[in-house]
Amino acid sequence: MSYLYPVYFKLDHKLCLVVGGGRVAERKIGSLLECGAVVRVVSPAVTPLIGQWNCQEKLELRQREYQPNDLDDAFLVFAATNQPKVNQRIVKDCQMKNLPINVVDDPENCNFTVPSVVRRGRLSIAVSTKGASPMLAAKIRRQLAEQFGPEYGEFLEILADLRQRILYEVEEIEERQEIFKKLIESDILELLRENKHGQVKERIDKCLSR
Repeated sequence: MSYLYPVYFKLDHKLCLVVGGGRVAERKIGSLLECGAVVRVVSPAVTPLIGQWNCQEKLELRQREYQPNDLDDAFLVFAATNQPKVNQRIVKDCQMKNLPINVVDDPENCNFTVPSVVRRGRLSIAVSTKGASPMLAAKIRRQLAEQFGPEYGEFLEILADLRQRILYEVEEIEERQEIFKKLIESDILELLRENKHGQVKERIDKCLSR
């Protein structure tokens, strides 16, 4: 069995095509918009929310049946219709153009899949079952969401700010690594979880002391 290669794309200003206008397509579109993608939607009918996004000019809506030229300039393609023949035609067109294609609930016709994701600010944890069981992936995602709370997002913002400071002020690589280790192994996460932000500053100062 071959494995899927996990990768994160930067979708800012990248055109992503979603063919379909139902609830499943709506969820795909919402995720793409959150990632800064330029979204083109093709469907004769769409949900009220997709229609609202179109009125707000958050996406391009082609309210008709799919046509091959809808693929023009696309970076990623999602087939989310309830018509297998239409989805299969999209797959064939994408294969001819060497375009990445994801077909909802049809992993055999996908050349990339979309994992279940837990997001906490800069932290994202992805779970995939290679299409074998989306429900299990969703269950694992819920478990991870309980384990990794919003304090991880806060902590990463702190670490991102401190990283620049440490790289600028500390020349020795080994000393930098020791400071980063102190920060990671400290109880800052627990303090953030308990909203003890005053003590967080004390811990940071202690970790930075040389």
